[in-house]
Amino acid sequence: MSWMAWTLPTAIFFAVIAALLVIFTIITLRHPETPRVGILRIETTRGDRLFMTLLGSAFINLAWLGLIGAHQPYALIVCLIYAAAVFRWV
Repeated sequence: MSWMAWTLPTAIFFAVIAALLVIFTIITLRHPETPRVGILRIETTRGDRLFMTLLGSAFINLAWLGLIGAHQPYALIVCLIYAAAVFRWV
């Protein structure tokens, strides 16, 4: 795969996504859940909330790049706060 520009941050990104999927699969197998209704008034499971978190974090990072530019680690802090809010209230 030399045609792909794999850098350490890219590899870490995909490894974290893969690890999250494995962890959430194990949690679901050990502790099945029933969907819950949050502030959006739709039923969501852990997987739904993870998807919303990943999608929202992508938009946060794109907006951060477009509006502020560099200093992406600060965008990570915003994404973590967003993830905590999604898993708590959605």
